[in-house]
Amino acid sequence: MPRINTTLRSFQNKPFVLLVVAIAVILIVIGLTVFTLSKDNKADTGNIATFTVKQGLLRISVTESGTIKAREQVILKNEVEGRTSILTLVPEGTHVKKGDLLVELDASQLLDNRVDQEISVQNTEAAFISAEENLAVIENQAQSDMDKAELAFDFAGQDLKQYLEGEYPKQTKEAQARITLVREEVTRAVEKLRWSQKLFDEKYISQTELQADELAKTRKMLDLELAKGDLDLLRDFTYQRTVKQLESDVKQAEMALERTKRKAKADVKQAEANLKARESEYNRQKGKLEKIEEQIVKTKIYAPADGLAIYATSARRGGWRSSTEPLDEGQDVRERQELIYLPTGTSVKAEVDIHESSLKKVKVGLPAIISVDSLPGKSFPSRVVSIAPLPDAQSMWMNPDLKVYNTEIYLDGNDGALRTGMSCKAEIIIEQYENAVYVPVQAVLRIAGETTVYVAKERDRQPRKVEIGLDNNRMVRIISGLEAGEVVMLAPPLKSAEITPGSNGITSETIRSDDNSDTIDNKISDRLKNINSSHDQKKKGNGRRNLTPGQREQMQQRLRNMSPEEREKMRQQRRGN
Repeated sequence: MPRINTTLRSFQNKPFVLLVVAIAVILIVIGLTVFTLSKDNKADTGNIATFTVKQGLLRISVTESGTIKAREQVILKNEVEGRTSILTLVPEGTHVKKGDLLVELDASQLLDNRVDQEISVQNTEAAFISAEENLAVIENQAQSDMDKAELAFDFAGQDLKQYLEGEYPKQTKEAQARITLVREEVTRAVEKLRWSQKLFDEKYISQTELQADELAKTRKMLDLELAKGDLDLLRDFTYQRTVKQLESDVKQAEMALERTKRKAKADVKQAEANLKARESEYNRQKGKLEKIEEQIVKTKIYAPADGLAIYATSARRGGWRSSTEPLDEGQDVRERQELIYLPTGTSVKAEVDIHESSLKKVKVGLPAIISVDSLPGKSFPSRVVSIAPLPDAQSMWMNPDLKVYNTEIYLDGNDGALRTGMSCKAEIIIEQYENAVYVPVQAVLRIAGETTVYVAKERDRQPRKVEIGLDNNRMVRIISGLEAGEVVMLAPPLKSAEITPGSNGITSETIRSDDNSDTIDNKISDRLKNINSSHDQKKKGNGRRNLTPGQREQMQQRLRNMSPEEREKMRQQRRGN
């Protein structure tokens, strides 16, 4: 009975027990979480990749691949239009003399074209000569027609003048003379009839004879009337009609002369234009023939100077227009294609392409180190002499997002082992620090805008803010915040942190070591000092121009407050600088 009561009481206190168990479980979970976090914060650094901070020589440089070329060389191109094939080709690497035949191109098509063109020239020449003769004939005929028209015009004028001054007065006088004669005859007939009437009255003549005299008188009277009528007809009708006819003849002759002159001029102009066209066509055909002759001459390419013959395909750096097929006999080549490089000197250069991301770091005059693939273990000191102002169009055509700038680097001295077309690598030295503190770039984080590294000490890791300088994509210079010998983590613990590679992803090897490394290092240091000093001088000269308006106002106020002695001292200091 007591056991049953105890059991009943235990069931009544069950919620309290469950609460105690739940609290215990929660405490255990919290303890495990704290233990885990503590373990994470104090991890064993022996299993994490680390790097010991180093101090020493650090180079910041840009490394690009390129091609060795001669500084002074003659580029021989195919100047034959269109496409043609190579018949003969000088062996590559041959030392040639001035005037030696280097390349002979196929001229068979040009020779056929020359024959056809010679026929065209002969035909156009014959047409030109015919046009010349035709012009002479037309000029002669035109002159003859104009002379004839002028003569007709002169005759018409003379006919009018002759009638007005000769024929008409003569006809008038003849009519008047006839009237006078007929009037005299009338008078005689009247007188004879009067005497005949008297004789008839006295019976001396017969009636018939009297009638005959009367008829004679009547006839003479009629003749007088006819003579007067002829004179009136001449004056009133014939004269006016004849004058108008003759004046019209003069006008028609004048107009005919004008037509003849215009027609002659037009014929001559047309003949001259035809002659000019024939002459132009003849000259054009002759020019084409001369061009074909020049093209035939250009099928043979001779050496303009002594030198070493190098195929352009061997020296070319690449590009979308470059052909990987080596130059050979029977190969087709296009117009303006480079065929032979003929170096005329012993000095060489390296041609490389600088990516736009590194362009602001690279400038003319920087030192560089050239290593040639075919000459392992040898390095050549050099300097940057030119950077293209615009990106390479060929690279942009292949990849519009890729912009590289053609850069020329001159090698110091001459080395007979260097040949045009050799592949090389150019390391352009941006900066060189003799005693720099540096760490790998992957050890640097950017946390909340601050460059940070994690320093590993025993079983602990501590973040530390640092100030960084330039990097070479492998090592980054630490300006402040770390000392040589400290250990930093290469695998940062914060995944959300932004890892910054430093300046601009400049690629290079940190330290080079070869036979003449000391000499190269000395040259690099000297050139960097010269470049930095020149840039400092420019900066001093341009410092006043770079001041803000407020700074200029402060400087002017300071100058106004200076005493004459202070101003003179400042002038002397400037002259000394």
